[in-house]
Amino acid sequence: MTDSSPLLLHTDRLVLQLPGPEGAPRMVHYYESNRAHLGPWEPPFPKAMFTNAFWQNRLSQNQQEYVSGQSMRLVVRMRSDPTGPIVGLANFTQFVRGALMACTVGYSVDEDAQGKGLMSEALPRALAHVFDHFSMHRVMASYIPVNERSGRLLKKLGFIVEGYARDYIYINGSWRDHILTSLVNPRATLPEYLTSGRARF
Repeated sequence: MTDSSPLLLHTDRLVLQLPGPEGAPRMVHYYESNRAHLGPWEPPFPKAMFTNAFWQNRLSQNQQEYVSGQSMRLVVRMRSDPTGPIVGLANFTQFVRGALMACTVGYSVDEDAQGKGLMSEALPRALAHVFDHFSMHRVMASYIPVNERSGRLLKKLGFIVEGYARDYIYINGSWRDHILTSLVNPRATLPEYLTSGRARF
């Protein structure tokens, strides 16, 4: 059964979408099978994350947030098996509008799907949608300095290093330093109130 997604994006090999509550078992499987793989790079997982009930609620909320312009949390599957297992995630969150027009992106790839260039194929398509659909001007991403694979991916996609944050996020048992990067959309348009001279409070 195909997930009831308000968004479907395609690349040559991949399908990116926002699954509905019926996608909960696949999310549980993704996190269960990648618990050790993702542990060194992600904040601690709450126990509820490994239950269908958690993901049924979370996926429904994800769709609502997309429709209301608050986030875009995508699952990535192979185009040859669009109802099959999840091979990656790309989450665009912390949407800020007004004079900033920015958001953050985080991503992960299934352990068995590493080294196939899937995220370097998925992220450009997702970024294009964030820039075009939401008119974002800046997408920010951060990574732990020892995560060289992530650093190479972001550099390949055009992200520029902008800073270094000490003790930035609690990951794998301690506060971890992060390298801060961003990608700017030169085609972004400003909200009308910023250019019309009409105040908005």
